[in-house]
Amino acid sequence: MNARIRVLVVEDSLTIRKYLCEVLAADPQFEVVGEAEDGKRAIELCQALRPNVITMDMMMPLMTGLSATEFIMAHCPTPILIVSSSTNRGDLFKTYDALAAGAVDVLDKPSGEEADAQWERKLISAVRLVSRIPVITHPRARLAGYRQSARTGPEYSSAPGSMRRFEVIGMGASTGGPGAIVDVLRGLPADFALPILLVLHIGELFGEAFADWLDGQTARRVCYAKDGLSADKLAGRVVMAPSGWHMTVQSGKIRLSKSAERHSCRPSVDVLFESLAIEYGANAVACLLTGMGRDGAAGMLAMRRAGAYTIAQDEATSVVYGMPREAVLLGAAERSLPLGEIGAHLTAVVRQAAMEEKNE
Repeated sequence: MNARIRVLVVEDSLTIRKYLCEVLAADPQFEVVGEAEDGKRAIELCQALRPNVITMDMMMPLMTGLSATEFIMAHCPTPILIVSSSTNRGDLFKTYDALAAGAVDVLDKPSGEEADAQWERKLISAVRLVSRIPVITHPRARLAGYRQSARTGPEYSSAPGSMRRFEVIGMGASTGGPGAIVDVLRGLPADFALPILLVLHIGELFGEAFADWLDGQTARRVCYAKDGLSADKLAGRVVMAPSGWHMTVQSGKIRLSKSAERHSCRPSVDVLFESLAIEYGANAVACLLTGMGRDGAAGMLAMRRAGAYTIAQDEATSVVYGMPREAVLLGAAERSLPLGEIGAHLTAVVRQAAMEEKNE
């Protein structure tokens, strides 16, 4: 019999904490090894008990979930599932900060309106998945090191392909995406002019302010897409698909739709990438980052077949090597790169293509 998954539950509300413990303890694959009512106690119990996974509230006394997450990921890295009901802007920003600091995923607290056992099943599934994800020490320090190696590493030297005139970058990410996206954007120079169309899988409750948070992480302007926005007026900006909406480009304009989910996702990376293959062909770049599942792989293959340049994050730097792996297995990724090298590589590829066009 496999060993049970050891869970530390961190929640300041006694009622909710006991509920979480009861749900997890009722499943034979879990063992609740500890409970903490604040971030300080969470750190103490994490160090003493070495759980396989932690459920972490964000807003707590003495020490917040964000501060506890940062400490744990620096000193005793453990997979963390954020379980939060905070929906105001400031609290959402703390959730995004925690995800960027190494927390694996986020789950909203039960509203009381769910069907029987629906939320309990979501919790069990989320904790099980998060517990299986290997985590690393102090992601921010690691990524800073990759950024340095990217700056000092070799420039892109082989020709990206004749007749390419890059006009847009499509980017997709899921689990582990917030930190990865920030790292790529920070690797781009201030004068990088191509628009970046971004799809991130994040729950609708938590996705409302993500573009605003991301806008504050780098000098690059970030906004949510609006239907009918002219794609040729987006130079240098990051345009993100709103939660619950597919984003495409058609006849030079951004289009949003509520069409059927793809891979249980809306927005879907595949939907975006397939539209870019049709709209831009060889004049586009696709970048697929860390994430669970396979969304984006087929779309990236469509882009590569149309002549686009395609990059997948490598296994060693992915929080979850799911989506990039599927792209590599399909032959959709022209290059597979460490996260910290992607920004510099994008810059080199785009500049080289511009120089080749100028010299023709």
